[in-house]
Amino acid sequence: MSQEIERKFLVKEIPPDLTCKTIRQGYLQSEKTRAVRIRTIHESKSKNAFLTIKGASNKEGTSRYEFEIEIPFSDATHLLTLCDQPLIEKTRYIYKHDGLIWEIDEFHGVNDGLVVAEVELESEDQKINRPDFVKEEVTGQKKYYNLMLIKNPYSVWGKETSD
Repeated sequence: MSQEIERKFLVKEIPPDLTCKTIRQGYLQSEKTRAVRIRTIHESKSKNAFLTIKGASNKEGTSRYEFEIEIPFSDATHLLTLCDQPLIEKTRYIYKHDGLIWEIDEFHGVNDGLVVAEVELESEDQKINRPDFVKEEVTGQKKYYNLMLIKNPYSVWGKETSD
C-alpha cells in the first residue's frame, strides 16, 4: 500500500492553456478512519475509472495511506449511483512547476466557485516553490476534503442553517 503525501492550497486564478480532464466521484463508505471512493475521468479521447481506499490522515493532514485500482468504466458509472449524494464534479487542470505537478481542481455543481490546487510530495518536509496562482495553504483543513464537500458543500458555507 502506498502513502499519499500532499499539500493543498486555494487558487487566485487558473493559468491559461492547461490540459484538463473532467472528474466525477462519489463515496461508497466514508468514516473517520477510511473512505472508499469511486472516480470516473473523461479526457479528450479516453475514459477511465478507479476504486480508491484511503486511510485516515496524519494530524497535519499531509499524508495518509492510499490504495487505488483501475476498474471498468461501466462498473464505476453504476457504482456512482450507489454513492452518497451529491457527487463531486470538477475539472482538473495540470500545471508543471519547479519539477512538481500541481493539480488544480475547479469544482462544479453544489461546490461551484471553489478552486483548489494540490501538489503531491516525496516527503512531508519537502520544500516547494509556490506558483504565482497559489493563495493561502489549506492543508489539513477538513472542510476542503472532497469527502467533506459532499456533506457540507461550498455553496452553503457562511449561510445560516436551521434545524
